Amino acid sequence: VIIPPALTEEQIEFYNREGYLVLPGLLNADAADAVRGDITTIMDVIGLGTSKLRQSNEYLKGSALDRFVNDPDLLSVAERLMGGSSTMYLPFTAVKSGNGGGQFHFHQDNQYTRFDGPGINLWCAFTPMTEENGCLKIIPRSHREGTLPSELSGDGDQHKKVTFEPADFVSVLMNPGDCVAFSRLTVHGSGPNNSPENRIAYAVQFHRNDVNYSTDGGGTFQSLVENPRWSVGPVEHITPPKGRIDGH
Repeated sequence: VIIPPALTEEQIEFYNREGYLVLPGLLNADAADAVRGDITTIMDVIGLGTSKLRQSNEYLKGSALDRFVNDPDLLSVAERLMGGSSTMYLPFTAVKSGNGGGQFHFHQDNQYTRFDGPGINLWCAFTPMTEENGCLKIIPRSHREGTLPSELSGDGDQHKKVTFEPADFVSVLMNPGDCVAFSRLTVHGSGPNNSPENRIAYAVQFHRNDVNYSTDGGGTFQSLVENPRWSVGPVEHITPPKGRIDGH
């Protein structure tokens, strides 16, 4: 499904230094179209409404989305960037509705479930990502600060944000089929969608196999390989998700 990039040592060094790496054209146009259709079908089932980020980790067995999420070349990208054998942690839709899908505040994925080692998000565009429709925004090198303090976003949805307002960030403009990889510690967010069309993306998160995780803020940890946090296999039918999905 994907076109595996021949990652260079310079790209891996950039990822380690900056906390993110853009991978243009990870999927060709036909594959991107097919996956976008599958994501749209999921939104039709679970309901999009006006959302700053509509998430579901369900995907249909045998679909183009199934082939994308479980593509061994996608796993290989994660392993190259994290420097070791890895496992999928959580795949999910990342759809921001048109005509009012709001800002998603700057945060770290590690401010939710905490990892004690490398985690990565391969965040792929299936519509153009622009300033107008709320593209991803990333703070380079922020992963070097470890897990930062967080607070509730104030939107009444239990999402979190960092306790400062970033002024220096990169807007990641993308075409359908492009992907941006970023560390679980990299501070990121997105602006509002002021366009009439839905902004459609999909995120596949991975962890290195030596990573432990904590759901109590670092009080206790357990192995992700031995005790997976989520069920991430394909399903026969899409159902509305129950509660918030972890990771953004």
